[in-house]
Amino acid sequence: MFFDRPEAGRRAVVLHLQFKDRSIAEPDSPEECVELARSAGVEVVETMLGSRQKPDPRAFIGSGKVEELKALLADANADLVIANHSLSPTQQRNLESALGCRVMTRTELILHIFADRARTYEGKLQVELAQLQHAQTRLVRGWTHLERQKGGIGLRGGAGETQLELDQRMLAERVRATEQKLEAVESRRAQGRRRRQRGQIRTIALVGYTNAGKSSLFNALTAASVLAEDKLFATLDPTMRQLRIPGVGAVVLADTVGFVSHLPHALVKAFKATLEEVANADLLLHVVDAAGPDPGERIEQVNAVLAEIGARSLPTIVVLNKMDALPPERAGVPALGLDDVPVVPVSARTGSGLPALVDAIAAALGVSAPVMLTLGPTDGRLRAFLYRMGAVLEESPGDDGGSAILLQGEPALLDRVEREAPGLLQRSGVLPRLAPAPDPEYDKEHV
Repeated sequence: MFFDRPEAGRRAVVLHLQFKDRSIAEPDSPEECVELARSAGVEVVETMLGSRQKPDPRAFIGSGKVEELKALLADANADLVIANHSLSPTQQRNLESALGCRVMTRTELILHIFADRARTYEGKLQVELAQLQHAQTRLVRGWTHLERQKGGIGLRGGAGETQLELDQRMLAERVRATEQKLEAVESRRAQGRRRRQRGQIRTIALVGYTNAGKSSLFNALTAASVLAEDKLFATLDPTMRQLRIPGVGAVVLADTVGFVSHLPHALVKAFKATLEEVANADLLLHVVDAAGPDPGERIEQVNAVLAEIGARSLPTIVVLNKMDALPPERAGVPALGLDDVPVVPVSARTGSGLPALVDAIAAALGVSAPVMLTLGPTDGRLRAFLYRMGAVLEESPGDDGGSAILLQGEPALLDRVEREAPGLLQRSGVLPRLAPAPDPEYDKEHV
């Protein structure tokens, strides 16, 4: 189906160019590309840097750099070149022909990692769709040993389809079939989302640059056992667990795929169903590696992806993770210039700062200042519900069998208390409502 390509190896040279033409978007540092290769199980033996005004249209790099790269491959006994850029099919083919080894683009490397990490049915479908969409741009010189087929009665009706056109049509049919399967998955995911919305169950999504520690934080908050490794894209499939927030009750915490600079558009499109969990969340926890290079730049790169999926305007808490890994010369909370966004420093590894994060989540979800509630001896069901929601701060028993309760909760919870115990709640200064009041019929069935 594709043009003949050399076999891929396991010893690689990373190629990274800087362009003087600022209109050309450049990926992140070559160090990140090395980390991507390490995550894919590839050993990077050398890194070649260079500078050009703009890419060479024929081979991406000039003829002198091609010879230099060829010599470097021979000296390092390497059999793979990873370009930290996007190459056109022509550039990639010409480079492979000149070097005699496989040339892999940054996009192909990320797709390879995603394909290796996908475990669920949905994840495998999403990766397959992204690979097929990327392959559609690489159908060049396919089956060149075949002549144009003849069509018509007795093969005399004129030229028919080329083999390349047949390959393109077959690939398009596979793309449509995969998209239909993903639409069914998306429908089930949307159905689950509607059930949560009917039950007023809030959703909190963890987002952030890959390897920022999202899965470690997810495990620390929910006592889950999601894979957490010091690798880029260590976890791919989205995971959801229940988290109890005082005054709110059970919320759904979703661990999503990590972002990376210049995330391939094919992946963003293929992971639409998964990323919709982010776009429809009530709150985002933007996890940032406080000990990593330039946290502010990482925040901007993640915000660019959030804007692309329509989630940039959602309420957000920036979680500065890995505070315990900060070197002595960088001790303290780094200045990020985020005056309008809450910033909470934590360490998922040690547990430091997690109680403050839970309090910040409660405040962001609209938990008000503490209020007093007087319950009679017959209000046991409401009292049990408040304890189940984690809303009770203090309780003082009364002489008549009732009790005085100091509680704290979100507006929807306080509205429900007022409906079930009218006139018994003493409150003031409650924060504005962030969500509609629960469905009364749902309450009757689930209390």
